[in-house]
Amino acid sequence: MMRWTLIVPIVAFLVLVLTWGRSPGGLLVAVVALALIGAVIAAVHHAEIVAHRVGEPFGTLILAIAVTVIEVGLIVMLMSAGGEGSESLARDTVFSAFMIVCNGVMGLCLLVGALKHRVLEFRVEGVTAALATLSAVATLALVLPSFTVTTPGPTYSTAQLAFAGVASLVLYGVFVFMQTVRHRDYFLPVQAGGEDDHADPPSARTALISLGLLVFCLVAVVGLAKTASPAIEASIAAVGAPRTTVGVAIAMLVLLPETAAAVRAAARDRVQNSFNLALGSALASIGLTIPTIAVVSIITGSSLALGLGPLQMVLLALTVVVTTLTVAPGRATLMQGTVHLVLFGAFLFLAVSP
Repeated sequence: MMRWTLIVPIVAFLVLVLTWGRSPGGLLVAVVALALIGAVIAAVHHAEIVAHRVGEPFGTLILAIAVTVIEVGLIVMLMSAGGEGSESLARDTVFSAFMIVCNGVMGLCLLVGALKHRVLEFRVEGVTAALATLSAVATLALVLPSFTVTTPGPTYSTAQLAFAGVASLVLYGVFVFMQTVRHRDYFLPVQAGGEDDHADPPSARTALISLGLLVFCLVAVVGLAKTASPAIEASIAAVGAPRTTVGVAIAMLVLLPETAAAVRAAARDRVQNSFNLALGSALASIGLTIPTIAVVSIITGSSLALGLGPLQMVLLALTVVVTTLTVAPGRATLMQGTVHLVLFGAFLFLAVSP
C-alpha cells in the first residue's frame, strides 16, 4: 500500500488543496507541475487496472472517458474564468486533440509497432466505423460553424448549437453501443495471445481501489491544471506564440495517458487496441466535450466560437484522407507511421508559427 501509485494521488490532491485559489510562482509552479504530471501518470495506471478487470473493448472506453472528464472539466473551468481567447478554447482544445490522436498517437503507435513487428494488422470493420463517425462529428462541430449565416463569425446560433450537441451525442452513443454490444468482435485484436492475456485480471477489491484512486487523480489533474494555467499562458505569451497553443498544451497533457497505453499496446503487436484507444479518445473528445460545452454555453449565455479557420480546415481534411488510406487495407507499415508523424509535426509547427 506504500507503492507510488497510492502515494502520488494523495500527494497531488494535497498540493491541490494547498495551492487552490493561489497564483503560484517560481518554485511553487514547479511543484504544481510535478504533481500534475505524477497525477496523470498515476491516472493511466489505475485506469489500466480497471480496464484489465472489465476486459476489451470496455477497457479502452474507460481510458477514453477518463481523458474526456479531464478535458471537459478543464475547459469549463478556464472558460468560466473568462479572459482573452476563452470563447475559442473549446474549439482549440478539441481540434488539437483530434490532430494529436489521429497523427501523433496513431503515427507513434505505427512507428513503434512496425519497427518491432514489420507489418501490423487490424480489423478494418471497427477502425473504419470509428473513423467515419469521427469525421462526421468533427465536421458538424468544427467545420460547419464557419459556413452558417444565422450568426456572424465562426459560431452557431442557440438552436444550431443544440442540434450539433445532440447529433454528436447520438453518434457517439450509437458507436459505443456497436463497439461494446452489437459488433463487439469488430474491435477485438486480430492476434490471439499476448502477455496480457496470460496475466490474471486483478481482483474486484483491487479494481475498486484503483477506481477510487482514478477519481482522485482526475480531480487533482483538473484542479492542478487550473492552478498552473496562468503560468502556462504567461509562458506562451513570453515566447510570442499564438493563444491557440494553450489548447494544444491542454490536449497534449490530457492525452498523455492514452498515448502511453496505446504505444505499449502497439509494441506488443496489439495495434487494434491502440486504434481503439486513439480513435475512441478522439471521438469521445468531440462527441462528449461539444455537448457538454454547448449546455454550459446555453445556460450561461457565454459566447462559443467553434468554427475552424482555413488553415485548420486543410489540416483536418488532410488528416481524414490520410487516416482513411492508412486504415482501409487493414495492414500498415513503417511508411504510414512516418506520414502521420510528419503531419503531426506540421500541425505543431503551424500552431506556433501560423
